Amino acid sequence: MTDQLLDQALVEEATKKSGLVWVRGVPAQGPVQGDGSSDGASSQALWHVWHDGAVCLVGDGPGEQPLPGLVDGGEAVVTVRSKDKGGRLVSWSAKVAELAPGSEEWDTAVGELKGKRLNAPDGEAMTGRWARECRVVRLAPTGATASLPEGSLAAPPLPTSATTRLPIPAGLPRLLFKRRKRG
Repeated sequence: MTDQLLDQALVEEATKKSGLVWVRGVPAQGPVQGDGSSDGASSQALWHVWHDGAVCLVGDGPGEQPLPGLVDGGEAVVTVRSKDKGGRLVSWSAKVAELAPGSEEWDTAVGELKGKRLNAPDGEAMTGRWARECRVVRLAPTGATASLPEGSLAAPPLPTSATTRLPIPAGLPRLLFKRRKRG
């Protein structure tokens, strides 16, 4: 019981403080593995708001972030990074619910999202656009957290013909930074 409460507190605090989460929709047949991954699906970095015990997202419309694999009634895995170091803190499972425009839940979620949306092309009219053209999704934690992986999970770079540039010529700084003589 204590571990479950600690996991719940970690999920909430880490997600509240992180401005960006990595989200991956989980296929119906694809179980979550111990490293927080499933068979081949990739995660998407998304901005969010933590509100009323869940992550709220807006997207899938013109000028908004994509929400691939997030279907109403489906599941997702959310990975939260550290705000200061950027490393993975926790991965947790979530139940996906799409909020209906005009509902009380939608209005409160959009009220929170509106304050976090940067550089909206239409300013205050964005909530109307979200209602017409976008999806607002709520990811509620199910209580399951994945253990952190042992390694970094970094993939080696793909082979390429690209190379790093050669060192700059020794005389170039003198040419670039020489002072003009006034005469």
